Amino acid sequence: MPTLQEILTDTAEYVAWKLEEGETSAEVSRAILDELVVSSTRTSGSPATAAAVAQHAASIPAEQNAEKPSVVSGASSTLPPATTATSPMADKGKDMKDEMRAAKLAAIAAAVRSCTLCPLHADRTNGVPGQGNPNPDILFVGEAPGADEDAQGLAFVGRAGQLLTKMIEAMGFTREDVFIANVNKCRPPANRKPLREEMDACLPYLRQQVKILQPKVIVAMGATAVEGLVPESVSQKISDLRGHWLTFEGIPLMPTYHPAYLLRNSAMKKPVWADLQEVLRKLGRPVPKRSTSG
Repeated sequence: MPTLQEILTDTAEYVAWKLEEGETSAEVSRAILDELVVSSTRTSGSPATAAAVAQHAASIPAEQNAEKPSVVSGASSTLPPATTATSPMADKGKDMKDEMRAAKLAAIAAAVRSCTLCPLHADRTNGVPGQGNPNPDILFVGEAPGADEDAQGLAFVGRAGQLLTKMIEAMGFTREDVFIANVNKCRPPANRKPLREEMDACLPYLRQQVKILQPKVIVAMGATAVEGLVPESVSQKISDLRGHWLTFEGIPLMPTYHPAYLLRNSAMKKPVWADLQEVLRKLGRPVPKRSTSG
């Protein structure tokens, strides 16, 4: 259970970040603040502390109790209404951190959609920041958006995305449990491989997302994704890299084949399933008795 000090520290960090973004106010669920009042008495036994928190909570306008996004993307989605103050404090702390993550991810998504850092922006329909759970165990990273993704502004929604969904479900997750993104956020012409300078221009967005998401494992799908995240691997074939753990920003990274490659080479589904089983073992999760061959 987080302490009152830990939650207040998280709140302070959130407010500081909002100020850095040029905003003059910050939204926090009233239910979370109400729970702080209850928690302050439980943990510190100090009526003065409880009164101070209550006074601060009362000063926040009611309109700041709006629902917050839980799945961050170009599309709109919301968290369920805040739970009551009788919920466990641990849940409240998690809700607040997820709200903070979602807000930061939404800011990155907005920056991606208006980005002009490389020539790819000129021909895009939509920037594709990525979408999913703001607090995932797994981050899946591909190469760049295709035509379907460019049209919808969402990552992995075409045929390769449908296969990725089956792969995720075979692992015992849903797409809503994980986060899905690409090294490049804009579609290259004719789906060509992104140039190194295009990847370098776009990677800061992904680095920021990884810093916020803090996934336990990254799955890099395809040679370009691995090259973008681990440049020193450029001289190695994906067939040699797959199945062997690398790291990105200190996070374990599993290279594997891209779902689009599996659509053309169904025999490679078996080694990909072996790679995904290694991911499950790294997470300490059971391996379902099924494969991605569907």
